[in-house]
Amino acid sequence: MSVRHSAVNESITPLAAGGGLSGVAKQIEHTFAPAREVIKPILSDPVVVGAWAVLVLLSVGVLWWDLRKNNQAIASLMQAVWTLVVLYSGPFGLAIYWYTGRTQISHDSLWRRGFRSTAHCYSGCGAGEVVGITLAQGILALTIGWVAAITFGFAYLFGYALTIGPLMQDGVSFKEATWDALLSETPSITIMEVFAIGTDLLLAAEAHMGELLFWSALAFSLSVGFVVAWPVNVALVHFGVKEGMSNPAKMGSDSQAAAGD
Repeated sequence: MSVRHSAVNESITPLAAGGGLSGVAKQIEHTFAPAREVIKPILSDPVVVGAWAVLVLLSVGVLWWDLRKNNQAIASLMQAVWTLVVLYSGPFGLAIYWYTGRTQISHDSLWRRGFRSTAHCYSGCGAGEVVGITLAQGILALTIGWVAAITFGFAYLFGYALTIGPLMQDGVSFKEATWDALLSETPSITIMEVFAIGTDLLLAAEAHMGELLFWSALAFSLSVGFVVAWPVNVALVHFGVKEGMSNPAKMGSDSQAAAGD
């Protein structure tokens, strides 16, 4: 996340005076310092980032080709979800779609439902992060604490909206849809954003928006958020807190049946 070095110091100093929270943050930073020293040069390398961008574009192209040719039965919302997932995570996002999101999957499972549920949450939260960080840092030029807080806020807003909107389209009242979103999405969004924003801060707290590291660290941190949120979503689906996204194979079967009629 991007702020000038002086702004970082200004935001950390008051925490240091407070003690506890600052101590935890410093301990986390110290623990992950070796990993940061390895990852930052990679994410700052134009060749690496350029190659990754090419992989992302190719992955999106494969996704759109498959959706158009083989999976038109998939709901438009999920097509948009998978597009964002692949934009954020490139070939890894495409692999998740191929394993869990196509109508051609051999069978459904708890693990696949967990992946689809995480992808749904991930698409909204990721969009919220991009909007939040652009507004807070790029437009308002706030200090790191405010950038983190506003980014969290937008991630929650977009994540909830992606659940509330479809529920209301199905005839659920706004109050009921909001309550359902709060219960089902809050654990997943919270875990995802704590790790995603935390990773971004560890890697790029001093990067400017014009620097490669700013955007590559954001993309990397989003993928970290997906990984840690997946087991949470599996548990939520297992215990019935979330229903999980519908089985795409059934969409394909329904589409074929309709064509046969």
